[in-house]
Amino acid sequence: MSVASAATRTAPPGAPSRGSLYSLLGLMVFFWSLNFVIVKIALREFPPLLLTALRVALAAGVLLGIFAATRPQRRSARWTAREILLLLVLGVSGVALNQGFFVAGLGRTSVAHAAILMGLTPVQVLLLAALTGQEKLTGRKLTGLAVALLGVAVLQLSHDGSGAPSMSGDVCILLSGFAFAVYTVGGKNLTSRHDSVTMNTFVYLGGAVVLSPVILWQPVHFAAVSATAWLSLAYMALFPSVVSYLIYSYALAHMEASRVSASSYLQPLLATLIAIVILDEHLTAPILTGGTLVLAGVYITERG
Repeated sequence: MSVASAATRTAPPGAPSRGSLYSLLGLMVFFWSLNFVIVKIALREFPPLLLTALRVALAAGVLLGIFAATRPQRRSARWTAREILLLLVLGVSGVALNQGFFVAGLGRTSVAHAAILMGLTPVQVLLLAALTGQEKLTGRKLTGLAVALLGVAVLQLSHDGSGAPSMSGDVCILLSGFAFAVYTVGGKNLTSRHDSVTMNTFVYLGGAVVLSPVILWQPVHFAAVSATAWLSLAYMALFPSVVSYLIYSYALAHMEASRVSASSYLQPLLATLIAIVILDEHLTAPILTGGTLVLAGVYITERG
């Protein structure tokens, strides 16, 4: 008897099979990986800050529609004044800064660098959680952190002769991960009181409000933007921000969190392969070595 058939037999009535869950997770990783390349394409015609503002506004609109449609089936605690203020801070950090630095970074560095460095986000979350007393650093976690940082150092050897543009992009990507780490650690208590749809909807709305002046003030001739760029923007707002999030939440409800998070290890590899095919990027020995060390360090840290 196969493992898949055994899991299907022992699953509760109406529960999805392991095969369908892993298929959904594979689709989620594909959407996230392709997003690195799609952002590169959209940046050919949109300024980074405007692209971020439009993406957040569209995603907020979609999430607001989902929130309204599912509200009768959900129960959420009443928001306190302190939580509303915290929600605004989380919207600035987890949405506006996170996605702003991400788009700016991709405009200055390669997809391979960006995908690998985004894989460091769990390590950044761990460090912030340790500083705030939510988690404890162990010897194994510190070892994993050291291995991951060594991987980042090796990764920098893959810069071309100019070096500076790619280096500044890498820094932006790291800042994007740090902004998301602040969001993750800062919003931990909110997730115990409010459902994920409610929280993410209003976090995105907060980010959209903060970024809204950009849409009004950024000088761009929208009529001159190509259909390819508009479709790229629509993809960024819908699939990585909304569809992948829904898949992630659904998978968490039906399987172990460790198995769900483990799927993210495929993202740097898949994003790099897609960039090689579509953008004609090239693999180098430092990228392969540095990427392996970063992922190994994150793996050790998460199991420390």
